[in-house]
Amino acid sequence: MEQNKKHPEYQYLDLMRDLIDHGAEQVDAGTGVKTYSLFGRQLRFDLNEGFPLLTTKKVFWKGVLYELYWFASGQSNIKYLVNNNIHIWDDYPFRIYMEKMEKGEEPEMTKDEFIEKIAKDDEFAKKHGNLPHVYGDMWRNWPAKNGRKIDQLQWMIDNVRKDKSTHSALLNVWNPEYLYDMALKEEACRFPICHNMFQINVNNGKLSLQLYQRTADIFLGVPFNIASYALLAMIIAQITGYELGEFIHTFGDVHIYEDHFAAAREQLERDPRNFPKVKIDSSIKEIDDFTPDKVELINYDSHESIKAPLSPTGGIVTDSWKKFVQDAKNKK
Repeated sequence: MEQNKKHPEYQYLDLMRDLIDHGAEQVDAGTGVKTYSLFGRQLRFDLNEGFPLLTTKKVFWKGVLYELYWFASGQSNIKYLVNNNIHIWDDYPFRIYMEKMEKGEEPEMTKDEFIEKIAKDDEFAKKHGNLPHVYGDMWRNWPAKNGRKIDQLQWMIDNVRKDKSTHSALLNVWNPEYLYDMALKEEACRFPICHNMFQINVNNGKLSLQLYQRTADIFLGVPFNIASYALLAMIIAQITGYELGEFIHTFGDVHIYEDHFAAAREQLERDPRNFPKVKIDSSIKEIDDFTPDKVELINYDSHESIKAPLSPTGGIVTDSWKKFVQDAKNKK
């Protein structure tokens, strides 16, 4: 990176500062959680200038890597993540289980008890750990009207291999049939799809990936999303034989939670450090060759982590879930 060139991480930091200073107050209709929001922003990272894993706080790299594999391999059951000590998805299957508890269909248990049972009991995990119609499911198994499954991820890779000038290498996760009150009540997804669409493009032999994220938690979620889709772009570039281009992150609603302000201000006092590098094993020649052990993070020098509470808002909200979120908020 040129000495006088502004570090690309400042794009993220400047957006977070803008949210603190100018974000419009919003209140989640389902849970009452307050955020401050801006609409229509964009970050751009040249992947030749280093891997954009933010350095002003330590980002949970293992979570990024294993979650991306979970998506790319088409999985929708959290057992794989739980077994690898990744707990960023725990709340959502528990949300479904709580609804069954309310109806007397399942015995009562706490979230911790639920996750422990997911880890230890394969049959319980098969029954209660699944999150249908989330990212991996939609990436690799989009449900067609005649019952077949469409592998969108493989299609877009094949598309850009065949035609370097393609404008249609796009993957969409937003399926109205399973979302909000557009869905039949028994089929509604209990997780709010957030990073809902991405597209790859080749110009001058360089492959770029643009993500459109309809709603984004700037402090906790966005650092994950940047790293995840930047890594996906690098993997697809290697698979398709193109050079690296950019990762472009386009936002609809981008927001900061009210209880993240102090943590964000602490991060804003820090100066970015050099981005790390990522080494992808040459054995990854197809998307199904990708496994976490074939990706190496090199020279990640970050400031220490900054903790902040996760607010599992969005999606179909029941009275019990609203109470669960509020009780968790009151314990902070």
